[in-house]
Amino acid sequence: MPATIPSRVRSLIASIEATFAARKATDDAVGREIQKILSLLQPLPALTGRFSKSSQAATRHIEPALRAGNESTQALLEAIGPVIRYLPWRYSYPPRDDRADLGQHIAFAEIVGPEAPFRSDRVCLGLTLIGPQTLYAMHRHPAIELYYVVAGTAAWTLDDVSRDNQPGTYILHPSQAVHAMQTRAQPLLAIYFWSGTDVRTASVYIDSSRAEETGQARLVIGAPSGV
Repeated sequence: MPATIPSRVRSLIASIEATFAARKATDDAVGREIQKILSLLQPLPALTGRFSKSSQAATRHIEPALRAGNESTQALLEAIGPVIRYLPWRYSYPPRDDRADLGQHIAFAEIVGPEAPFRSDRVCLGLTLIGPQTLYAMHRHPAIELYYVVAGTAAWTLDDVSRDNQPGTYILHPSQAVHAMQTRAQPLLAIYFWSGTDVRTASVYIDSSRAEETGQARLVIGAPSGV
């Protein structure tokens, strides 16, 4: 691990905080959630894990993702770029019968959280990477989730309502809300926060035909090697 990576990850976290802080003054559900998560990040937990260069399969989508932002997210992409390959990228869902290869196209990197390099039981912070033409199928979890799209326009579905969200958009998923993402020609790169009374319990896929839980794993597992 290059000696500069931990300091650059701290700089990335500071850039994320600054971006979200610019939105927190709005008195709506997103603004109130931002106020909460920013307070939960104070102080930043001690670094207890390591950052190793990732070989996770979905990281092959990093370079096109870094080119899929816009003017509003360019500063964040510049902060993400130097460290993105050293984040703890994982895909830990059990295989699905309909898409056994999802681990080739989807990955999550938890930076702050119960199993992250910066350990916290109060809040999770990380990145989601989804390759082009990929469905991240319907799922839900107890945690409240706030996304910020950094790169790539995709269709986001919440409680059966879909809309395209471009870079610079915030998306709030209430606790246990059923949601999904469908990418198109570009990969998706997004920042996520988990908050609420339970940021540990696994996310579960939902079978759309039976409305049953069909598999489970945390939405964002990013324990670094050796931790």
